[in-house]
Amino acid sequence: QFVYNNSQQNTTGAKNQTPLDVQLYENYPNPFNPTTKISFSIPQKSQIKLKVYDILGREVANLADGVYEVGKYEVTFDASKLPSGVYFYNLTTGSNSISKKMLLVK
Repeated sequence: QFVYNNSQQNTTGAKNQTPLDVQLYENYPNPFNPTTKISFSIPQKSQIKLKVYDILGREVANLADGVYEVGKYEVTFDASKLPSGVYFYNLTTGSNSISKKMLLVK
């Protein structure tokens, strides 16, 4: 098991509107060393999974898994125990699956 920070934070404030679609944002920073922030938003209460995979498709981290309320969320991925390389992060909801690429440079 790799170490990661799976603290979740709903960043939607009272002034923000409900997201219209499931969104998976570019991680920041990218490239990164050793941590990066991954944000996503969901327009309705949903079962979600946010996982990180290596270039061979092996799961290296499970950042979020559960039922989330409407809003925007941010998680921190700590890759300090992983080698440099390309990784993919994937957000899955009931009807959507979105993947993005990130680069760990040590």
